[in-house]
Amino acid sequence: MNTNTQTHKTNEMVIDVSKSSIRDLWTNEDYWAIWLGFLILIFGLFIFFPNPPKDMNQKISEANAIMQSEADIAPFKTIAWHQAADAKHKLKANNVGFGKKLKSYVAAPHNWKTNPVDSFFMNQKTADVKNIAVLSVYAEAKAKTAELLKIAKFKENAAKTTFYKNDTLNAETITAIDTWKKAKTKESSLKKKINKPFNLGIALVGLCIVLALLFGIGYKIMGNNFIKFIKGFWFVFILAILSYMLSAQATMKAYGIGYAAWAIAIGLLISNTIGTPNWVKEAVQTEYYIKTGLVLLGAEILFGKILSIGIPGIFVAWVVTPTVLITTYWFGQKIIKIPSKTLNMTISADMSVCGVSAAIATASACRAKKEELTLAVGLSLIFTSIMMIVMPAIIKATGMPYILGGAWMGGTIDSTGAVAAAGAFLSEKALYTAATIKMIQNVLIGVVAFCVALYWCAKVECAPGQKVSAMEIWHRFPKFVIGFIGASIIFSTIYGIMGSDVGYTLIDQGVIRGLTKYLRGWFFCLAFVSIGLATNFRELKNYFKGGKPLILYFCGQSFNLILTLTMAYIMFYLVFPEITAKI
Repeated sequence: MNTNTQTHKTNEMVIDVSKSSIRDLWTNEDYWAIWLGFLILIFGLFIFFPNPPKDMNQKISEANAIMQSEADIAPFKTIAWHQAADAKHKLKANNVGFGKKLKSYVAAPHNWKTNPVDSFFMNQKTADVKNIAVLSVYAEAKAKTAELLKIAKFKENAAKTTFYKNDTLNAETITAIDTWKKAKTKESSLKKKINKPFNLGIALVGLCIVLALLFGIGYKIMGNNFIKFIKGFWFVFILAILSYMLSAQATMKAYGIGYAAWAIAIGLLISNTIGTPNWVKEAVQTEYYIKTGLVLLGAEILFGKILSIGIPGIFVAWVVTPTVLITTYWFGQKIIKIPSKTLNMTISADMSVCGVSAAIATASACRAKKEELTLAVGLSLIFTSIMMIVMPAIIKATGMPYILGGAWMGGTIDSTGAVAAAGAFLSEKALYTAATIKMIQNVLIGVVAFCVALYWCAKVECAPGQKVSAMEIWHRFPKFVIGFIGASIIFSTIYGIMGSDVGYTLIDQGVIRGLTKYLRGWFFCLAFVSIGLATNFRELKNYFKGGKPLILYFCGQSFNLILTLTMAYIMFYLVFPEITAKI
C-alpha cells in the first residue's frame, strides 16, 4: 500500500471519528445528562435571580456594618455580631415568590411516625392536634433561649465595662454566648417541627409527568422508544416515592436508613421474586438518571467554600483519598487476589472517594459490569448506615474535639447526606467541617474517572507493545464528568462575582436548596430503584465467593479511618492550628 493510500485512509478515519463525536452530542447518554442538568440549572437561575428577598442588598450592608463594628470593638464575636449574622442567613430566595412554591412542587414525602398518610397529606385540623405537644416544647425552648440571652448580655456588659481587658470576664462571656447560641439552634430546630397543612398529591403527579417528559425526550432523541419509556417510568417513580416515604419514618431516620437503601431493597425484592415486568424495563435507566444528578451536584461544589476551610481540609481530602484508593486496589489484587479488576477498582473508588457518585464515574471509566456496580453500591450503603451512627457516638464518648471529629467523618463516610446528618449529631462546627471536607473530596470524582480511564487504557487492557490511544482514553472517559466540572466552575464563578452574602441568598438558598438539590435527590432515587430492578441475586452470588469484596471494603475502610484521623489531627491541630481556631 503506497503512502497516498495510507494517508487517504487515515483522513477517512479522522472524518468518521469526527462525525461520530459530533453525533454523540445528541445520541450519547453522557451528553444528554449534561444537557438536562444544565437546562435545570439555567431554569433555576431564571427563577431565583430576578426575585431576591425584599431589600436584600440593604439588609446585607446593614448586617455587615454591624459585624465589622463589633469585630473592631471586641476580641470575640458579640451578641450583636451573631444577631447580624443570623439576619443575613434569614435572607433566602427560596422563601419568597414563586421560589417558595417551587420547593413544594419538587419536595419529597414528609416525615411521619405511625401513619404513612402523614407523609403525603395533612389538613389544618390534623396539624393543630399534632402541634399541641410540639408548640409546648417550642415555647419552653423559646423562653429558655430568651433567658440565656439575658445572661449573655449581662456577661457581655460586664466585660464591656473593662473595655474587654479582663480575660476572665471575656471567657465567661464567650461561654455564655455559646450556651445561648446552642439554645437558639435547638429552638430553631423545634420551630421547623411545627406542622403545617400540605398536600403532595398533585405536586407528585405533576413532578412525575415533568420528569417523564424531561428524560423521555432525551431517550427518544438517543434513538429509543419514547412511549415504552413513559409506560415504565411511572412505575419506577412510584417505587421512588415509596422509598422516600419509608426513609421518612421516624425510626428509619433515627437509624440512618435512607431512601437509597430502601430504593435498592424494593427493586431487588421485585426483581428476585415476581421479576421486573418487561414493560418497566425500558425505564430502568440507572446511569441516565444518576449522571444527570451528578451534573447538578457539580453546581453545589463551590470553590469559595472549599478555600474557606483552607489547606488542612485539602490535605485531608486530596492526600488521603488517592492514597487509600491506590492502596486498596493494590491490596485487592495482590493480597486478597480479587479475580475482577473492575470490581476491585469500583469498590476501591466507592469506599475512598465519595460513595455512589464515585462508583458510577469509575465503573464507567473501567467499564465494570452492572452487577459489580450494584455490589459496590450495596456495600457502601451498609457501611454508611453503620458509620453515620457509630462515629458520632465514638467521638462523643472519647471526648474528641468536634472539629477533628467532623473532619474524620467528612473524609470517611461515603454519602454526602450521611456526612451532614452525622455532623449535625455533634455541633454546627462539626457539621460545617464534615460537609466541607466531603465537598472537597467530591471534586476528585472527575480526576479519579480520568486517571482510571488512563490507567485502564495504558496498563490493564493494553496489549504488549501497544501504544496508548488518546482517542480510546477519550471514548472511555465518562463525558458527564465534563458537565459536573463545568457546573462547578460556572457556579463558583457566579458565586465569586456576587460575593458570599448574595451568593448564599440566591445560589445556596435559591437555585440549589430551592430546586436542584431536591431534583438531584429524585434522580438518585430513580437510579437506585433501577439498580434494584435490574439486579438478580443469581448474578451477584459469583462475586461474593470467599467474601472477598466484603473483606476488601472492610480492610480498605479501616485503613481509611486510621489514615484520615491521623492526617486530620496533624493538619488541623499541629500544622495549622490558627486555621482551626477560626472555624
